Amino acid sequence: MRLELVTVPGVPERPNEDWASAALPASGQGGVLVVLDGVTPPEGDDGCVHSVPWFTARLGGALVELSGSRRDMELAEILSASIRRTADAHRATCDLSHVRTPQATVVVARWSERVIEYLVLSDSVLLLEGADGTVRAVLDDRLDRLPPGSLTSAAAVDSGLRNKEGGFFTAAADPAVSSRAVTGSVPAAGVRSLAALTDGASRWTEMFREGDWAATLELLRKAGPRGLIDRVRELEEADAAAGRVRLRRSKTHDDATAVLVEL
Repeated sequence: MRLELVTVPGVPERPNEDWASAALPASGQGGVLVVLDGVTPPEGDDGCVHSVPWFTARLGGALVELSGSRRDMELAEILSASIRRTADAHRATCDLSHVRTPQATVVVARWSERVIEYLVLSDSVLLLEGADGTVRAVLDDRLDRLPPGSLTSAAAVDSGLRNKEGGFFTAAADPAVSSRAVTGSVPAAGVRSLAALTDGASRWTEMFREGDWAATLELLRKAGPRGLIDRVRELEEADAAAGRVRLRRSKTHDDATAVLVEL
């Protein structure tokens, strides 16, 4: 098995709000990967005394622990329990009902000799490569279905699109959001590799259109996660110098995380 994980902050002076981990059992059979992309809050009060990295570390740690130790639980149940555990850790000090309370996108994959289970919530992506080389992207496309311009300001997000019907969902303080995740499973025999990307790394395909998802996975295989992220950084710099044709109002550099698992 090959397993590579790289996470790079958008800018060195700010903490990386992405979080990623993988766990392999001592038996060598099966494993778990978890990738979170913390949502950067707008300037101002968010009702919480903790940072986004504090939140993603605790949520991610709970997800890895439960995914690895509780094979009897489905991934949606594990996400629900992990959100509840994280919320309980700061319920006494923070206003968890605040729309800007710390939150994150989620990708979880768990595999055994028999099956690969997956869960995706919000705009990170999981790639599954079949034995024949075809690549399937598991996506939660709610953000893509919002009207153009809906997310151009914090006010628009706060006004009713985040964790609301007709909007999009992230893991924050409500365990019930787990029912909104994209979940499923596929036979392990039909998958030879998988990859998880936060949107800072998936820009290579989604923003800059350098290749499709199959090309993304091939780049990961040849250059590794660091190679993919380095290429994204080069494209961001070139686009910024050219007048932000692709970036437009997006951050020049976002936190970027990529995980590759070859089974």
